[in-house]
Amino acid sequence: MKPTASPSLWRPLRVTIFRNLLIADVISDAGAFMQNVGAAWLMVSLGAGPIYVALTQTAASLPYFLLALPAGSAGDIVDRRKLVLFTESWMMGVALILAILTIAGVMSPWILLVLTFALSAGDAFEAPAWRAILPELVSKEDLAAASALNGIEFNLARAVGPALAGAIISVAGVAAAFIANFVSFFGVILVVARWKRPVRKRSAPPESFSGATVAAIRYVRHSPVILTVLLRTGVVMFFTSALFALLPTVSRSVNQHATGYGLLLGCFGGGAIIGALVMQSARNRWSTETIVSTGVVSLGLVILAMSGLHRLSTLAAVMLFGGAAWVIFISLISALIQNLAPDWVRARVLAIFILVYQGTYALGTAAWGAVAQRSGVGTALVYAGVGTIVTASIALFAQLPDSTADLSPWNHWRMPVVIGEVGTDVDRGPVLVSVEYTVIPKRTAEFVDAMHEYGRVRRRDGAYRWAIFRDTEVADRYLEIFLVNSWAEHLRQHERQTQADRELEGRISSYLSGEPMVRHLIDAYVPET
Repeated sequence: MKPTASPSLWRPLRVTIFRNLLIADVISDAGAFMQNVGAAWLMVSLGAGPIYVALTQTAASLPYFLLALPAGSAGDIVDRRKLVLFTESWMMGVALILAILTIAGVMSPWILLVLTFALSAGDAFEAPAWRAILPELVSKEDLAAASALNGIEFNLARAVGPALAGAIISVAGVAAAFIANFVSFFGVILVVARWKRPVRKRSAPPESFSGATVAAIRYVRHSPVILTVLLRTGVVMFFTSALFALLPTVSRSVNQHATGYGLLLGCFGGGAIIGALVMQSARNRWSTETIVSTGVVSLGLVILAMSGLHRLSTLAAVMLFGGAAWVIFISLISALIQNLAPDWVRARVLAIFILVYQGTYALGTAAWGAVAQRSGVGTALVYAGVGTIVTASIALFAQLPDSTADLSPWNHWRMPVVIGEVGTDVDRGPVLVSVEYTVIPKRTAEFVDAMHEYGRVRRRDGAYRWAIFRDTEVADRYLEIFLVNSWAEHLRQHERQTQADRELEGRISSYLSGEPMVRHLIDAYVPET
């Protein structure tokens, strides 16, 4: 499973909007990391115990779990540009409130948790749309390179932001870090406001908010490859969250100054940049499964090492290694999930990925904080490190899937003839679609197996019920039926098939002795006069 390399890592920078956003992102993400360092250090400075310090990470990640599904639906059905502008403005306002309350000296652990949650809620609602925007900015050939550049940008901010935060907090106090985060939003808002986003044209009726959410859940439920990636992500995130949740406490135990914590996070970010660069050559040698499993085991060893180290210099070296292992895991997993979702549902699949990613992270940070409070930080890190290493064994029964399938649209179905009021009342339903097949007698077993596989595709793209029946009077005649909620949803179903489904349809056609006969039936409801 070796992804095709981009012609040039730097070529996407020729696109003005992408280049400007990348520069603005560096500043904004650095500000976000400064805010994270400031919040964690302020919590420690307020005299809060390990559980409160860990809850800072929980408050930052929980909104991704709570808002993932509505955020994904919004990212696919509303103007992504306007959505980003709204959420960036929201986060800028919360950052300003954080700074004002800190300067006023009225901050408490619970107020800090609430405002951290509010700030993260804006980012959580923006995240699916933000990630789905990338294919709109660069060509398909440059998408992999653009993703790599985004990873480098993020980890550059991870390296610079905490280090700057440590210095600023030591000189000017925590409020100064919050002010810096407030200022960092201006660049992104300016670039996005000036972006002339092309108007999206739809041939099928637009989806409703609730319908889009149901479609996302249905798509993931009937996509085994996506479910595999989600399983691997959730299990690893639960255990590795201990690293981030307990790092502030570990840092405080070896160095009493915020500069030490900033140094450790800076080393983690620096290691991530090194890992991103090394990963490009590693992918040409080994499979994605091998690289990801190696990264997970390495993360487990890093967490174990943290439990027994008591010097800032050795911890910093371990954080370099941890950052490299982390970016290898998260970059490849993120690329996989994006490549496994077609355009029409990409933001929603990414939202579900974020839900699993951040939900298990939030659960993990709270759990490891509780273990540390009860049994000690060292014990919690040992359990988490061993657990992380053990998760690599999941590859024995749930290997990461291939991501080379062509998910571009393949709308080859003949549009049904519409008679009567159905053409204007597209929300009318349910709709029953039947397809009659005449099968070559010796190929019936193969046909039935293929049709059950095809049934998963039908359900994935819109059907809420599907079945295949055999005619009792004609041995080689089979009838496929499936139900769709409305005529509008069936029209969307036409647009949701991909080129990757072509091979399966071709296989089914090879088992037939004639052309299938398709019928469309709609609920016979007669409105009262």
